[in-house]
Amino acid sequence: MTIDTITGKEFASKVIPLIKQAHKRIDIIVYNWYWYPDQPAADIQKFNTAIVKAAYQNISIRVITNSIRPCNILSKNRVLAKQWQSNKNLHTKLMIIDGTTAILGSHNYTMNAFAKNLELSVIISEDEILKKLDAYFSSLWQL
Repeated sequence: MTIDTITGKEFASKVIPLIKQAHKRIDIIVYNWYWYPDQPAADIQKFNTAIVKAAYQNISIRVITNSIRPCNILSKNRVLAKQWQSNKNLHTKLMIIDGTTAILGSHNYTMNAFAKNLELSVIISEDEILKKLDAYFSSLWQL
């Protein structure tokens, strides 16, 4: 089992390379996701760009999030995106890459999470945990 930590500002520098290495799919659940097109050098916008580039390289990307705004942006960029529709609050922050690597933790995809907040996430590469996380994503995607 491999586990690595991601603290605060490290998110983009640790996760973007994983996105670039994706071969087949990326599944994402995130509470908040914001776009900053007027700040292309910001780590969050570099992250956003990496997701879009992956989609245009025929990586299947599915996203569940609370807000319609990122869904609209993502849907225009070859990403299957769903706004969470339930009376239960979706507060999960999870990314699964090719079923082999997961990023799980407190980071939303926002400027504050990437630059200011005290955030902690982990990168996990462990088959049994990944199977459970895949099942969790699939159960929510089917709703």
